Amino acid sequence: MSDSDAGIALNGANLTLSEVVAAARGRVPLRLAPGVRERMAASRSVIEQALAADTAVYGLTTGVAERKRVRIAPAQQAAFNERLIATHRVAQGPPAPADVVRAALVVLTNSLAKGAAGVRPALADALLDVLAQGTAPPVRRLGSVGQADLGPMADLAHGILASTGFRLAENEGLALLNNNAFSAAWSALALADADALLRTMDAAAALDLEAFRANLSVLHPVVDEIRPFPGLVTTLERLRRLLAGSALWEQGTARNLQDPLTYRCIPQIHGAARDALAYGTAVVETEINAAQGNPAVAVAEGRVVSVGNFDAGPTAAAVDFVRLALAPAVGAAAERTVKLLQAPWSGLPAGLAADPGSGDDGLAELGVTVQALAVEARSLAAPVSHELVSTTKGEGIEDRTSMTSLAARRLSEMLDLAGRVVAVELVVAAQAVDLGRPHPLGRGAAAVHDAVRAVLPAT
Repeated sequence: MSDSDAGIALNGANLTLSEVVAAARGRVPLRLAPGVRERMAASRSVIEQALAADTAVYGLTTGVAERKRVRIAPAQQAAFNERLIATHRVAQGPPAPADVVRAALVVLTNSLAKGAAGVRPALADALLDVLAQGTAPPVRRLGSVGQADLGPMADLAHGILASTGFRLAENEGLALLNNNAFSAAWSALALADADALLRTMDAAAALDLEAFRANLSVLHPVVDEIRPFPGLVTTLERLRRLLAGSALWEQGTARNLQDPLTYRCIPQIHGAARDALAYGTAVVETEINAAQGNPAVAVAEGRVVSVGNFDAGPTAAAVDFVRLALAPAVGAAAERTVKLLQAPWSGLPAGLAADPGSGDDGLAELGVTVQALAVEARSLAAPVSHELVSTTKGEGIEDRTSMTSLAARRLSEMLDLAGRVVAVELVVAAQAVDLGRPHPLGRGAAAVHDAVRAVLPAT
């Protein structure tokens, strides 16, 4: 929950994607909400009782994975938590982006605030101190199978301890490792970026419609009246606003009775992507407000129980779904761009050359680039949440993966490529508008055209 004056208060229950973005990229300050410290202290007391009773509790008084039958002597339990971090620093590859690491700290702190991990409030304070410093510990991006981001979280935990000097108590090392904060954070940022991209795709599509002199009957009110998908309704509203005032609404202005499907079905294609994005956002907002660790403290019962909340299957599947729904939108954008470059389709000079008699091919080569970018983007749409290993380790007990961090990373990479597709689309559409005038543009489409021209002059 946000407060514009005091930043974001974390209570483990209602953190939003926009708040994760604000804290990770805008450096909005964070604090624990009222009542969180008391809730965490109550949870910690259950841990202390289990320690005093010398109860067999996974990762607290026993080892982990294949060492789960080994009892840890009371005098060694705190040191054991520190060793857990060292032995799990097995991630690989280049460091994750700094905003992803900061977002992971936000999600991790919010998860601890829920009060199920059994850690002291002081650990949450240490995480907030790292965020307040404005730094991001180096966290390698590869090596998580989505059943807790063990490798990347070990890197993050190591960075936290190194920068704060915080000394772990029993159970706290495991709590830092045994969660999916890294995957959930990357998913949250990627979904926020997907929303921004989809809005830009609407703007580019509106300019395409103007440039192609398309038939705007596809935006008729009957479309969403008889097929009321939420994403379709939203997309139609946005396109109508962007094209308000366009001459294309006038009878006889459009060149074709029916345009190619990538023009005619823009509302349906973008609408499907919006619906998938709405679903993904709801899932990830649930995940960033969840306690993902094992074991979990059942405070009301005074018990510590083994659970499987580290399985991030819902997030992985939701992010897979978003990539699958975005792929057609990316492909359609590339196809519209290529058609604008081809004289038989656009009715304009080939390659949108300003001087067709010069032999200059104008922007024609951008058609090759945009298709290459779109193919590579679509190749990242393949789902990964169905992956299954036969056995990794732990005497065969760890026989399940969700590959959530891979799902999120692929969405982020896909968005970068898709953004490049839309950039080419905007350049080509603006050139086509310049060559194909004089019909008046819609007010929104005109603003989009002017924005392109403020960056790049006509060729």
